[in-house]
Amino acid sequence: MPTEIGILTCLMIFAASMWIPFIVGVNKYEVSGDSFARPADLREYPEWVHRAHRAHLNLLEQLLPFAGLVLILNQQDGFTSLTLWAAVVFFALRVAHAIGMISGIARLPVRPMIYLGGWVCVLLMAYSVFRIGFN
Repeated sequence: MPTEIGILTCLMIFAASMWIPFIVGVNKYEVSGDSFARPADLREYPEWVHRAHRAHLNLLEQLLPFAGLVLILNQQDGFTSLTLWAAVVFFALRVAHAIGMISGIARLPVRPMIYLGGWVCVLLMAYSVFRIGFN
């Protein structure tokens, strides 16, 4: 199995698990209203709960295009050292983003720079797709 596919698998597991901090936070604190009927306003929870929700959404925003490009490259046998390093860096950046976001450590300008780094990794994967062309 190519390393990029292995990293994509780890990213999928990570994304599937990113709901855990949010759900722990939501269930740890009581808020007004019936949260089953309608989710409570995130502003009623501590800041880290809201940040956990945003970290999950940010991961999904970048993961979808990244995953699609990795799968296209896999289909075209287009993996190179560039795609390997883009995948490794993307994974590291996404983990760093989640930890920094939830903990509140990654404040401006660190968090947007981490997100931008992930976007650059997506662009490198897209470049690799266009470099091999569509056969």
